[in-house]
Amino acid sequence: MTAHAQDKPRTALVIHGGAGVIERSALSAEDERAVRADLERALDAGNAVLQRGGTALDAVQAAVLVLEDSPRFNAGKGAVFAADGSHQLDAAVMEGHTLRAGAVAGVTTVRNPVLLARAVMEHSPHVMLAGAGAEAFADTRPEIARVPNTWFDTEARRRQLERARERERAGQAGIPTERGVYFGTVGAVALDVHGHIAVATSTGGMTNKKWNRIGDSPVIGAGTYANAQCGVSGTGWGEYYIRAAVAHDICARVAYRGDALAEAAEEVVNRVVPALGGDGGAIALDREGNIAMPFNTPGMYRGWIRPDGSRGVAIYADED
Repeated sequence: MTAHAQDKPRTALVIHGGAGVIERSALSAEDERAVRADLERALDAGNAVLQRGGTALDAVQAAVLVLEDSPRFNAGKGAVFAADGSHQLDAAVMEGHTLRAGAVAGVTTVRNPVLLARAVMEHSPHVMLAGAGAEAFADTRPEIARVPNTWFDTEARRRQLERARERERAGQAGIPTERGVYFGTVGAVALDVHGHIAVATSTGGMTNKKWNRIGDSPVIGAGTYANAQCGVSGTGWGEYYIRAAVAHDICARVAYRGDALAEAAEEVVNRVVPALGGDGGAIALDREGNIAMPFNTPGMYRGWIRPDGSRGVAIYADED
């Protein structure tokens, strides 16, 4: 191997499309092929940025845009319905080496919330905007595509809302109060040729959510976090990810205690969160290109490209 080849900067990318009850019996062969194809397309989009020397921030944005525009994930086009029959979308981005971050919550007419989150980071003095204020800020950014709220509708998500309403009428919880019964988020973490890490997360939240509920995805440190050494995007029961500051905790264990990335992610996702009563998963990446993808649900949509170029996508717990 030449010295030039040895010195070539390493890049890496890891993505997720949500964790939860994802079992082989619940996905048709056609749906499984479509999900895996979308994960591959998201990897291709993000990796194309990295391979031409682009930034980690551009790479995670490119990957998440693919997932937001797919109807098969709970973000963007495939977002779940809230109790009032609307879609309320959340997203966040963070750049590790600068600690810049941007987030939006409860937006209803922004086709790609990840783009608005980045605009908040780059074109406002704030980190998080919500609801009508976030929409007003979007009005100032002509590059942000707007759509009617019904654009996000899909029949599969409508059926999920109807089932949740039926449970509620039967005296059961209309929103999840037990582990594993929700659908997750989408996210990406990337390492670029400059050694920089960035993360992006986007979600439609919980089916039948009320009172403009906001989960962990747009909360910096809970569902989304990056510093110079580590980046994490979470997917799970958001209330517990907020309480445990999951994304920040993983990176803090790496930065302050010197834990290996896989050890830190495993401890937080598979011990700290379940001990509180929650569940879910996360994707994590460090500046050496190490990748971790722990989860404690039957499945997590995920994909990765390691520094050596090896890649894969997976759905179930017995893959990787």
